[in-house]
Amino acid sequence: MKKNYKHSPVIFLLVLLLIFFTVFSIVSVEARKHHTKKSKIHHKHRKNGGGNKAPDCSDSPSPAPSHGCYPTQSPIFDISSFGAKGDGVSDDSKALEGAWEAACKVQGATLHIPSEFKILINPITLQGPCMPNFILQVDGILLAPSKVGSWPKSSFFQWLNFKWMHNFTIQGTGTFDGQGYNWWKLSQIDYFQEMKTSKSIPDIKPTVLRFYASYNVTVRDIKIVNSPQCHLKFDNSKGVKINNVTISAPESSPNTDGIHLQNSQDVEIHHSNIGTGDDCVSIQTGCSNIHVHHLNCGPGHGISLGGLGKDKSVACVSDIIVENVNMESTMYGARIKTWQGGLGSVKNISFSNIQVSDVKVPIMIDQYYCDKHVCKNQTGAVAISNVKFNQIIGTYSAKPIHLACSSSIPCTDVDLIDIQLKSSLNYRGIQQGLCWNSYGKSQAPLLPSSMDYCVRRGSGFVRRISRSHENVCS
Repeated sequence: MKKNYKHSPVIFLLVLLLIFFTVFSIVSVEARKHHTKKSKIHHKHRKNGGGNKAPDCSDSPSPAPSHGCYPTQSPIFDISSFGAKGDGVSDDSKALEGAWEAACKVQGATLHIPSEFKILINPITLQGPCMPNFILQVDGILLAPSKVGSWPKSSFFQWLNFKWMHNFTIQGTGTFDGQGYNWWKLSQIDYFQEMKTSKSIPDIKPTVLRFYASYNVTVRDIKIVNSPQCHLKFDNSKGVKINNVTISAPESSPNTDGIHLQNSQDVEIHHSNIGTGDDCVSIQTGCSNIHVHHLNCGPGHGISLGGLGKDKSVACVSDIIVENVNMESTMYGARIKTWQGGLGSVKNISFSNIQVSDVKVPIMIDQYYCDKHVCKNQTGAVAISNVKFNQIIGTYSAKPIHLACSSSIPCTDVDLIDIQLKSSLNYRGIQQGLCWNSYGKSQAPLLPSSMDYCVRRGSGFVRRISRSHENVCS
């Protein structure tokens, strides 16, 4: 009895080990069954156009890149799964609509256009609101219709129209191509003659990408080229970030603004390259808290506020910062332009650290803006105040400065600080700039030295005249 009792702990330990291995084997088999079942479901979802598992950014040894890497389990909707041909000839509009409708309903979804695809899309509205953190990943090429007459009458204003989008990103290594060559070839006379003979030609040239009433939108890394008119437009939007985009069109292409903002707030545009036939960035009425920095601009018309106040309309623009910009071979540099007869105000504007090379007129305020041969003289004007031009350095080809303020409402608190401008090798103008009814202060160095007389010391009376016209924007 004593002998058997002595060996009982060993037997008890062996029994415990046997039980442990039996339970472990059962759990392992069940886990493998669950994994196999999950894989089958996932594979079936992919065949139906649903989410591929995206790369896991957490495994990356370095910070995640701006495209190609998404949070784990982020569903990817590939446009090829929705019937897209991707040959650049077939109309893939229905495939894009289908992929958009499916991805829009899933949080964190990515709609993917692969790099080998050329997608021909007719004018389309892609509408939200969608589930948060929706990404349009464009690595291929999207093509607008090349023939002017093929555009439907319902698409007067834009090619790709994004409405009511929140927490949305467009990114990728791909290109949006507006194929605007045939639009540009039409002269004003030819254009209106063709409109009389063809009911299918829109009376307004379209924008490539337009956002309306959208919030927290990011556009990054993509290329937008050859738009019939504006390339990227934001209307009534807020919380916009534009980063590392390339926008290009020939210098001769008319009205092809790079980025156009209207009634939009809290916008940042940075580290991008823009060269078109019009303004690199155009800031219109209703805009405030706009920050433009680290931009290469040219060719084109520079960075412009306006034209504002057309047809006696009210214009309100405030809190604009433009800094660390390179402008090369542009028509203008830092510009504010308003129509005669307008109402409202432009205030708290800063242009600083801008390098100009062979720019016709680097510094401009023009309150007599007119896009016709003759415009009617009017006494009213948009009031301009608190504008700073600081560290504008480089070369000009026409004249260094043009400050043409309204005769009835002077520009006030206009500061010229550290302006160093020399005539370029293509110089065909005058060294003396035009300065009229502008008040503020100047601070050396100033080159040409004649700019020291461009701004006069303003009295309280002058400021009261200007401020009395700002109340409409309060």
